[in-house]
Amino acid sequence: MKKISLILLAALAFSCQEKKEQTPGITANIDNVADGTKVYLAKLGENGQPVAQDTVEVQKGKFQLDLPETDFQTLNVLTIENLNSNVLFINENEALKATIYKDSLRSSEITGGKNNALFAEYVDHLIKQSKKIQKLREQFQDPQMRQNPAIVQEVRTKQQKITEKDAEFRKQLINENPNSLVSILILSDIMKMKMLPANEMGEMYAGLSEEVKNSIPGKEVEKFLEKASKTAIGSKAPNFSAPTPDGEMLSLKDAMGKITIIDFWASWCKPCRIENPNVVKVYNKYHEKGLNIIGVSLDKPNQKDKWLKAIKDDNLTWQHVSNLQFWRDPIIKNYNVSSIPATFVLDENGVIIAKDVRGNALEEKMAELFAEIE
Repeated sequence: MKKISLILLAALAFSCQEKKEQTPGITANIDNVADGTKVYLAKLGENGQPVAQDTVEVQKGKFQLDLPETDFQTLNVLTIENLNSNVLFINENEALKATIYKDSLRSSEITGGKNNALFAEYVDHLIKQSKKIQKLREQFQDPQMRQNPAIVQEVRTKQQKITEKDAEFRKQLINENPNSLVSILILSDIMKMKMLPANEMGEMYAGLSEEVKNSIPGKEVEKFLEKASKTAIGSKAPNFSAPTPDGEMLSLKDAMGKITIIDFWASWCKPCRIENPNVVKVYNKYHEKGLNIIGVSLDKPNQKDKWLKAIKDDNLTWQHVSNLQFWRDPIIKNYNVSSIPATFVLDENGVIIAKDVRGNALEEKMAELFAEIE
């Protein structure tokens, strides 16, 4: 009987050990962190809110965390006690190894699983992209350079090429990895940055696997696409009404011309103020031919005076409205605007025919449209 019990115990011990070895987890090294420092594991849920999973302590520059088995990939975050940033990774039922850099958590390395490798490739691309843009901005610091139209156009052309290559790289990653959670994260970034037309983003979303679509970020992207379709090129622009500087209510339908520009801006928005001379130039050239503009300001509550001063200082002689609700303005929610300046160009029937055209592109678009009208 004793012998049988020992055999059973050995079998149970082996079974437990085998199960533990199969359990996915993270083995991590982290330097210059005191013993007892807490590491918090969370899974990112709806709206990017962290859902606590586990807590461990650092001992001798190391820590280890078990990960729950998952039916599909999940996005997770490690937070280190007393450090401001965090480390993102994907749980894909693989054993992971991590090297955590205390002074640069976002540069930390996590290896294990093809989706974490893809995520690392994407993050590396973002870092390189940021450096390219920063280098371009540094070349544009001289105020005299910013006043030279030729140099301004050259910088814009370079930035446009960088942005186009960036978009192509992201599209390639998505198309080549339809069953990866990384793809929906990339698509979410593309949407937030408005890098591509809504119909193209919709096509990429349609090409993803059902598992990716049904993930939490997948459902959020689906909602975003539904909103974006309402203001996609070819859609009828949603009507709205808001107070003018005189306190009267003005609706979009009452401000329409043969061609109408809805210009989302604000007095506090430097890129908007830089763009305003281009809009003024276009308005002065084409208003008598039928161009109307309605400016929708996202100025802050109780700052009507700044809104009015900006209109006067920038010679914005077209019609204006504002609810003075900053980013809580109901119009921007209806138009799915997440950054300004933002422009929507409408035909005489209120159908959106162009979006976010600025600078020379805006003038070229107006010349094209009015040539067709004439």
